[in-house]
Amino acid sequence: MQMSWTDISSGLNRIWNVELWKTGDAQIYLSQVIIAITLIIVGVIVIRWIGSSLVKRALKSGHASQNTIYAFRKLFSFLAYVLIVLIALPVAGIPITIFAVLGGALAIGVGFGAQNLLNNLISGMILIAERPIRIGDIVELENERGRIEEIGNRCVRIKRFDGVHVLVPNSYFLEQRVVNWTLISTEIRSTVTVGVAYGSPIDRVRELMMEAASQHEKIVQRLPFEVFFDDFGDNSLTFNLLFWTEVEAPMDIRRVQSDIRFKLDKLFAENDIVIAFPQRDVHLDTLKPLEIKMK
Repeated sequence: MQMSWTDISSGLNRIWNVELWKTGDAQIYLSQVIIAITLIIVGVIVIRWIGSSLVKRALKSGHASQNTIYAFRKLFSFLAYVLIVLIALPVAGIPITIFAVLGGALAIGVGFGAQNLLNNLISGMILIAERPIRIGDIVELENERGRIEEIGNRCVRIKRFDGVHVLVPNSYFLEQRVVNWTLISTEIRSTVTVGVAYGSPIDRVRELMMEAASQHEKIVQRLPFEVFFDDFGDNSLTFNLLFWTEVEAPMDIRRVQSDIRFKLDKLFAENDIVIAFPQRDVHLDTLKPLEIKMK
């Protein structure tokens, strides 16, 4: 027995008008849900397109920093998504008051199943608003150190010195101790320590260390760099060179320190200043004759 077009149409119409939920005077049909989901999907696509276009224009104009643009896009997307849902539901004929009935069950499910998710989501919004960390900042978390590449809805992506990416939950940055090297300024003070042999001309040592610092292009010359006679060590006279450097990448400080050490080794060798090494005085017991054997 073949089905007529009228039967097929009638069957599809019944499916289209299947009742999914009813409470009081409010009823939700399958057709309304499909319309609402379609409107939300279209709205999300349009919002992402608008957000990308605004970001590209803002970056080209150069009137705002990358962090400001990123924070604006996050806030715009969040408000736009909420607005799309509030518009799509009434257009599809779904009363928003229906969620008051579902709110109790939904709250219980969210409380048990999505507590951490909501915690990190809210923490991400706080990070974007207060900006204790920003994209491009160099941060230190316990044994992890690297540059922040993205602040997401759930976690922050950090690229370590060795190129490995680390994902850290947003809530960590609000609950734990975090060292932000570049929060206020990218100028970081660093130290190079060197020990010279006893009897070395200490004034000349200081001059050579100041010379090494003054000749390095990465050291900020407008900020003072100093040499401190740190201590009379067991094997050497210890000096510390303190200087400021502009940090653009996590490895910049180590590169500058290495360059300074190369330069100091060269300058000390040219001026006959010996970089100390561990030494020990050996005292022999001479209360009785020493026994010497030759083979």
